[in-house]
Order: sequence, then C-alpha cells, then structure tokens
Amino acid sequence: MNSSSSSSSTGSSCSSSNSNSRSSSCISSSSSKVVVEVVLVVVVVAVVVVVVLVVEVVVVVVIKEVVVVVVVVVVVVVVVVVVVVVVVVV
Repeated sequence: MNSSSSSSSTGSSCSSSNSNSRSSSCISSSSSKVVVEVVLVVVVVAVVVVVVLVVEVVVVVVIKEVVVVVVVVVVVVVVVVVVVVVVVVV
C-alpha cells in the first residue's frame, strides 16, 4: 500500500503573489519555451511550403488549367494548419 500524496503540477512555478519579483530561472525557462514554440511553428510552416511547392510543380506539369483552384485550396490549407499549430502550441 503505497499511498503517496505528491501532487505533480504541470503549471509553471513562476506565479507568485508579487509579479515583480520573478526569479531569473523562471524568466529563462519561459523564454526558452517561447523559442521552442517559435521553432516548431517555423518548421511546420517550412514543411507546408515545401509540400505546396511540390504540388504546384506537379499541377503545372500535369494539368495546366487548374492552377488557380489549387493555389486557393493550398492557401486555405496553409492558413488552417498554421492556426491549428499556433493554438495547440500556445
């Protein structure tokens, strides 16, 4: 019967009653989290751009008339993916 009462909090330990007296470790951890989030968003956007370029080349080579429709669809997909990534990361 191991009944440990340790509470694991996933929130940051930076919140205190006085918001002006935050420790430097708290600030550095939050800034590193922001850097990681920005890097993830940039990587996802770069992957989406590469996929879009490949699709564009294939469409231009195979079907030359439907380029405008594909561009509109791809732009909508890119916007949706970026919004979802930002919401999930934040």
